[in-house]
Amino acid sequence: MKRPPLLVSLLISLGTGVIAGFLTFGSMAQYQEMYHPPLAPPGWVFPVVWLLLYTLMGIASYRIYLKNPKAEVLKLYLIQLAVNFFWPVFFFNLGWQLFAAVWLLVLWYLVFVMIKEFARIDEGAARLMIPYLVWLTFAAYLNIVIALHR
Repeated sequence: MKRPPLLVSLLISLGTGVIAGFLTFGSMAQYQEMYHPPLAPPGWVFPVVWLLLYTLMGIASYRIYLKNPKAEVLKLYLIQLAVNFFWPVFFFNLGWQLFAAVWLLVLWYLVFVMIKEFARIDEGAARLMIPYLVWLTFAAYLNIVIALHR
């Protein structure tokens, strides 16, 4: 029996988050010890938001896949997912907060371009990615302020 593409899309996006979470286990305890800029949420917010965002990413990529399984933007989707995967490793595991901030800005740009390309194929899929871009904007603020406060 062939797996439905939605399940595969969700496994790719959520699996990326789960593996990154596993690699950075204990990062929320580390976060609690860091300087918290104004508007910084409590640590429990991050996994909840990321669960929602990875789910939306999976659904959006599935919608693109349904419209055009060979769409070039799906490669960009996987690239941004890989870039996303490495951010917590740089920020938490390696303690490279300034590098992670630059990395996050690259991710922001990739997601921005991806949303524009998604919109050419499926406007609904593009809209599903907007909360991700908003969260990345907020995360960039947090990351930059934390990096500069060190």
